[in-house]
Amino acid sequence: MKKLNINLLPGDGIGIEVINESLIVIQKLEELHGGISLNLRHLDWGCEYYLKHGTMMPADGLKILADCDAILLGSIGAPGVPDHVSVHGLLMPIRQGMEQYINMRPIKYLDGLDSPLKNARPDNIDFMVIRENSEGEYCGFGSLRNEGTPEEMAVQESRFSRKGTSRVIRYAFEYAREHNLNNVISATKSNVLHYSMVFWDKIFKEVAASYPDIESRSMYIDALAGMFILNPQKLKVVVSSNLFGDILTDLGSAMLGSIGISPSANINPERKFPSMFEPIHGSAPDIAGKGIANPLGALWSMVMMLQHLNLPDMADILLKSITSVVADRKVRTPDMGGKNSTREVVQEICKRLDDTNR
Repeated sequence: MKKLNINLLPGDGIGIEVINESLIVIQKLEELHGGISLNLRHLDWGCEYYLKHGTMMPADGLKILADCDAILLGSIGAPGVPDHVSVHGLLMPIRQGMEQYINMRPIKYLDGLDSPLKNARPDNIDFMVIRENSEGEYCGFGSLRNEGTPEEMAVQESRFSRKGTSRVIRYAFEYAREHNLNNVISATKSNVLHYSMVFWDKIFKEVAASYPDIESRSMYIDALAGMFILNPQKLKVVVSSNLFGDILTDLGSAMLGSIGISPSANINPERKFPSMFEPIHGSAPDIAGKGIANPLGALWSMVMMLQHLNLPDMADILLKSITSVVADRKVRTPDMGGKNSTREVVQEICKRLDDTNR
């Protein structure tokens, strides 16, 4: 029996609901596989923890969290705790402290989704956004100057290192080569960001020269956002800085018809530390506690987790079950135009797992 340790960070709001309901699916996958035991440890860190203790996680939180094979996160954020406090109190320390410098977000249209794009089809919206995940615009450095005076000023720093920039760009090209994808597009804005993005462009050009078999180009992020909508079939791999990738992937999720379906992975490629998997949706306090949150983003993130843990068969049957439920259009949460609860969608996924495994 192969044993794997998974740390669960349900977090806040609907994150708690989608992670707790996902346990039903995890148990079903264990049962179907028969040779895997997933040891799950709940960690109650998040905004409620912050309101009690003044910090989003314990002082030794990273050490506690690192003792596992993977991390599954629900969402963070709650009324009463500023978003910059929750993000920089939990999410960024994990990404940076565990060297999860690669963020992967697939933008993949599934048959049965209701995209706002009239030309949306499974064969023309299917690409990967690979985002730098540890520095850039989200590095956390900056200052307030001359506070309380007419000359008050906020300075927000963006830090791009050669090491950090080159490794994410190289990862994107390696991903393209491994998956037989023929182009990599870099998101930039070097016409106005004449330090950070000119530097990014220079590194992109250097790395691209090592991959002559893969078509490469840089595009200003505003033009690239237009391509997402008008010509998504031209996209295979997009590589971006932290901020640009965050914005573009929310746009990509909207293209699918619901932000509740999209997954993401925060990867430490060297496996020195565990990687973390999470849906890209927020904590949605307006629907928290109603039992109607879409669990598909969390479950698709679980697919990515299983792939990372070298369990491709388990990942495959879970993804097939997700796509089957979406395609049937019968059981879906309100964000996808349905009337079902989180639990009902999860139960339907489990039924499809049984069918897929036969």
